[in-house]
Amino acid sequence: MNDMPTSLRAGVAKSDVTTTRPQVGIKDPLFAKALVLDDGKTKLAIITIDAVAIGGICDIPDDFMPKLRTRIESELDMPGANVLVNASHTHPPGRILCEDDELLDRTVDAVRRAAADLTSVKIGVGTGREDRISMNRTLRLKDGTHWTIRHSNPSPPDELVEGFGPVDTEIGIIRIDRVEGGTLAVIYNFACHLLWGDPLGNVTANFTGVTSNIIEATLGHDCMALFLQGAAGDVADVLFKDFNRPRDVEPLGQLLAQSTLDALRNIQTGGTGDAALNVISETIDLPRRTDVPQRVEALKQEQTELLASLRFTTLDFKTFLPMYRRYALSADHPAEFAYRYIQEETVGSTQLTDMDQINRRNIDKYLTNIRAMERLARIEDKIATLYRHKAINDDSGEDTVAAEVQGIRIGDAILITSTTEVLTEVGLNIKSASPHKYTFIAAFTNGYIHYGPPAADYDMGGYEVTECLLAPEWQPLYEDKAADIIRRL
Repeated sequence: MNDMPTSLRAGVAKSDVTTTRPQVGIKDPLFAKALVLDDGKTKLAIITIDAVAIGGICDIPDDFMPKLRTRIESELDMPGANVLVNASHTHPPGRILCEDDELLDRTVDAVRRAAADLTSVKIGVGTGREDRISMNRTLRLKDGTHWTIRHSNPSPPDELVEGFGPVDTEIGIIRIDRVEGGTLAVIYNFACHLLWGDPLGNVTANFTGVTSNIIEATLGHDCMALFLQGAAGDVADVLFKDFNRPRDVEPLGQLLAQSTLDALRNIQTGGTGDAALNVISETIDLPRRTDVPQRVEALKQEQTELLASLRFTTLDFKTFLPMYRRYALSADHPAEFAYRYIQEETVGSTQLTDMDQINRRNIDKYLTNIRAMERLARIEDKIATLYRHKAINDDSGEDTVAAEVQGIRIGDAILITSTTEVLTEVGLNIKSASPHKYTFIAAFTNGYIHYGPPAADYDMGGYEVTECLLAPEWQPLYEDKAADIIRRL
């Protein structure tokens, strides 16, 4: 990067947007953080909110984005299309944000204060790596289907698991330093599904809240760390279903902070040529899915077959458990001591071995029933989820759903957004197709239309293709538009 003076200016501010409802426990506060950038030609705002989504589900209403953009445009002389709002996707126990009107006012106020306190800055872009936190939660089974690790479903039998899908371990980092010295802001982009944050159900920004606090404390100078959620649709932290230790997000946040800070130290900030801004925001129509009746019918057929398989069950749980333990403890001599079997063999009796044969069949039958129960629980959840999303599509009265795709260039960094919970493969496709070295995916941004899975996943049975409003044809439409915007940035 060159050392020419930069004309780029930036400002940051944040507002506490945590709920004030007295019956809700608060583990740590939630924030709407705003970064305003202005190069003299283009002014834009990047807003990150500790929330599950920007509309669609949970706290933030669907009219939040248009209202926010209208107010920013009218009150702060900034084009509404130049406003990016990203949700961290921290999952709530209930309502976690302040009331709707207050949330809008506080978010606008954060942008207003950031815009009123611009200072000359330099930009640096780079990447880090963190592979200790996240895994692809949608397992690949040996029969070619997918099974998603979730708390509402059991995990699949070990012997059926072959592997899991791709993981994006990249941390995308934009460093913004004051010309006069000190770091003003750090944007860090990482794909991580912020699910079970607090075992007691208290409000929390989850482990990225921990990460941001560590980054800010380490860099000082009133630096602000803004977490930008990535393509995390099929991601979970590796300890997500660990029931052998208390749930604690602190270590995860520390790991991500360490990796981000390690990479940050190698990122140099430069001057004018590397600090240009550009924004392109366009809307495309994505097709809504129409295959729910056929999917449900197939699931009900599987459900019927599994229910029929439960017939002719001899054991109950009280009988099964001690019998199973006994036969697992001593496979060769489960009913009695070894000398009894030897004695029977000596006199030509087969009573013990005959009984073992019957018991093993009953144990196997009961174990098969348990697996059937686990599959039935998963099928019941799938059917309910498919019906719920069919109702959303039916209520819309439309064959398509409008989806904004926004591209922002900040120096050498390209941000490309999606209103879906983009799955890893789609995010990696966009990155690999980009001609730019630094292309980062900001999913959960500027709206919410549920999951965005690859078209090839729709017949595989994973959770993300069940909780989905879109037809599989959405993927090439989105990827093509993203590529087009990236090219024009």
